[in-house]
Amino acid sequence: MSAAQPTKIAYTGARLLDPETGLDAVGDILTDGEKIVGIGPSLFDGTPPSDANVIDVSGLCAAPGLVDMRVQIREPGEEHKESLRSAGEAAVAGGVTSMVCLPNTDPVLDDEATLEFVARRARLHALTKVYAYGAATKGLKGKELAELGLLADAGALGFTDGTVGIADTQVMRRVLAYAATYNLMVVQHPEDSSLTGNGVMNGGETATRLGLSGIPREAEIIMLERDMRLVEMTGGRYHAAHISTADSVEIIARAKQKGLNVTCDTAPFYAALNELSVGDYRTFAKLSPPLRSEEDRQAIVEGLKSGVIDVIASDHAPQDQDSKRLPFAQAAFGGSGLETLLAVSLDLVHNEDLTLLETLAKLTSIPADLLGLDAGRLRAGASADLVFFDPDIGWKVIGDNFKSKSKNTPFDGRPVQGKILRTVIDGRTVFDAKSDANPV
Repeated sequence: MSAAQPTKIAYTGARLLDPETGLDAVGDILTDGEKIVGIGPSLFDGTPPSDANVIDVSGLCAAPGLVDMRVQIREPGEEHKESLRSAGEAAVAGGVTSMVCLPNTDPVLDDEATLEFVARRARLHALTKVYAYGAATKGLKGKELAELGLLADAGALGFTDGTVGIADTQVMRRVLAYAATYNLMVVQHPEDSSLTGNGVMNGGETATRLGLSGIPREAEIIMLERDMRLVEMTGGRYHAAHISTADSVEIIARAKQKGLNVTCDTAPFYAALNELSVGDYRTFAKLSPPLRSEEDRQAIVEGLKSGVIDVIASDHAPQDQDSKRLPFAQAAFGGSGLETLLAVSLDLVHNEDLTLLETLAKLTSIPADLLGLDAGRLRAGASADLVFFDPDIGWKVIGDNFKSKSKNTPFDGRPVQGKILRTVIDGRTVFDAKSDANPV
């Protein structure tokens, strides 16, 4: 706790938004140390406690801090692309108070020591709360199971091979069955690498016109269809990451109707952009999975509306400038997503596809529940992880202004509506847009 911040803080006059309970009312929040001790429309009756520091947040929305379940941090091994410190700064600027990192670091998070290293480094920086998935297979090679039991005991929130789909059917079956004994999710990157080949963007007319190798939609669809059979066989918990096609939404919907323990997420990229963003070989729009057709984009929005898609995750995949400023075919996949997560997601609200509470649920309480985290809600006794934002402030995304080391965003130059003004973690203000600095 910073010495400049008193134990009790009273936030007055905010629009309180709690997706779990449906609360949407103007009121106040009182925090004491790391916890919320009071919240409600008439908490203070106009008279905050005399021993509290009063912060007037009238006109702002107050919501639980965002829970981002898919982030690539790059530390250890590629700190020139992103570090725990820079990722933390980007996260709190984007309103993210809890994030889960993928295991595709160097070394891979496939043993207790590396997992504990990430936890220690995250505590040292004291910005956003960092959790991790354990590797599903040793070295992310898709051949031999990692020590899932030891990883679970060390705090892994689930198992995944990160940005690589587990192609071997028998290996995937064993991962699902083993993870089920710990009631932990297997998070799959649903893409059949034997179909993607050397593809660099969505297969179809646009790729042909640009003379670029295409990645067929079927690479995602076929792996999802296989995996649904394996989930039915094993009874495992399965989570499909960043789905991007209309067929994927249908496959997940059918699996849920059958009662399978299946969930999924998508990223703002796939709800807001289509393959035309590649434009004149724009490498910032080279993502994995690739941006799809407009028909697919619309289906993703419909999947969010219907509830088939449970979660919106940033899919933050930072790359350095040298990896992106190359001919399109040679450029790296991925883009920065932490600092635009809320603003771009709010397009769903402004376009009247979802309500504000429905959108926030996919960013807070639902991912927290899937991950087993005590986060994502506004209630007395909960951690004081808060985000204050104005959903109507317009601004332009400028990648060069990002806190992240990665300035590569497919939203560069895009006007958005909705701005984070304050982020609080465990009662500490860790981001304040007025000072545009991290005070801890």
